[in-house]
Amino acid sequence: MIKMISLILGGGAGSRLYPLTKSRSKPAVSIGGKYRLIDIPISNCLNSGVKRMFVLTQYNSASLNKHIKNTFHFDIFSHGFVDILAAEQTAGNDRWFQGTADAVRQSMHHLKNHDHDYILILSGDQLYQMDFEAMAQFHIDSEAELTIATIPVNAFDATSFGIMKVDENSCIPRFIEKPNADILDDWTSVVSDKNMNSGKNYLASMGIYIFNRKALEELFEQNPDADDFGKEIIPVAIQDNRKVVSYQYEGYWTDIGNIRSFFDANLELTDNVPQFNLFDNQKVVYTRGRMLPPSKVFGSIINYSIISEGAIIHAKSIERAVIGIRSRIGNNTVIKSAILMGNDYFESIEDIVDNKGGIAMGIGNDSYIENAIVDKNARIGSNVRIVGSVALENMEAESYCIVDGIVVVKKNAVIENGTTIGV
Repeated sequence: MIKMISLILGGGAGSRLYPLTKSRSKPAVSIGGKYRLIDIPISNCLNSGVKRMFVLTQYNSASLNKHIKNTFHFDIFSHGFVDILAAEQTAGNDRWFQGTADAVRQSMHHLKNHDHDYILILSGDQLYQMDFEAMAQFHIDSEAELTIATIPVNAFDATSFGIMKVDENSCIPRFIEKPNADILDDWTSVVSDKNMNSGKNYLASMGIYIFNRKALEELFEQNPDADDFGKEIIPVAIQDNRKVVSYQYEGYWTDIGNIRSFFDANLELTDNVPQFNLFDNQKVVYTRGRMLPPSKVFGSIINYSIISEGAIIHAKSIERAVIGIRSRIGNNTVIKSAILMGNDYFESIEDIVDNKGGIAMGIGNDSYIENAIVDKNARIGSNVRIVGSVALENMEAESYCIVDGIVVVKKNAVIENGTTIGV
């Protein structure tokens, strides 16, 4: 048995995902209608036999902590756990987490009572399905001190990642963070013929690492001021002639770094055969069991869409959309290329009646929503038109933002009857 513990980084302020991160951390953001981003790395660990996990949190962590507490429970015989490690000030350290490496360094003392030889470090805001047991076995067979999961990318994408120079033995002699396009010719690596033919001959770091326990402890001891893995710890490990190797991953992977990538990743789940497969017997994505009723649909035309539990839908049509839990959509409303995150609770009929003409939670009648994200518990009235477009400039109003051409209705926002937003 491979003795490995996973540390999952809860992320920083998540400003590029604002306003979805206004009141929650990035890993707590909903995805796929019923899941949260944190469910992805935790599910990958469980499917790989890694059942001891710490989630490192700092910013807007209440929602994330509650979700983990209510979701991931283990029986007393499994010795498994998913524990929260919140940033804390101690007698020996009065700083909050300053970066990825600093977060792990400050958390290392919590690992001392757990028997482990290897430390798996993951991000809490990526979408992928990977077998970490296979990666760990590769790490052991390579006699590596550090293994970095890499993915082939083209020249356009390479400038946005940490790029590895990898030789024919999978060793990494050089690493550069976000290289300029004019020096990329010197950074190609050995990749498969398929990737080479498609121009993907650069290997980018996925932000997934396996360290030998001793090696990581030594790196932290020797570099006490290093705060980031990509910018500091990894280059130092290579310069010190430690054995650093690449584990080349060929599957689907995307970093949910901004509103556009979040929007695209969600809508891709509605494809006929999506690259990220939610319908898999082995690569199960686990989430909170909410015991919700099945959804109800009344006379709607639905195409290429995901409908989560507890929805009540009277819409005219829904096309290429992700409909979240407990969503309510009124008569003759059209939803197209949109994400509705749903609601945290059901609004009862009595509550709706007592609202005295106010706007019920959900989306009203005769509305049109396209190229938009509607965050949880929003109240959108009738005869509302919300249409995003790349022609729109980024801006923020009280109840919504426009980011990268996508209209994002804020959590708990109220959009009055007859409102037009966008084009």
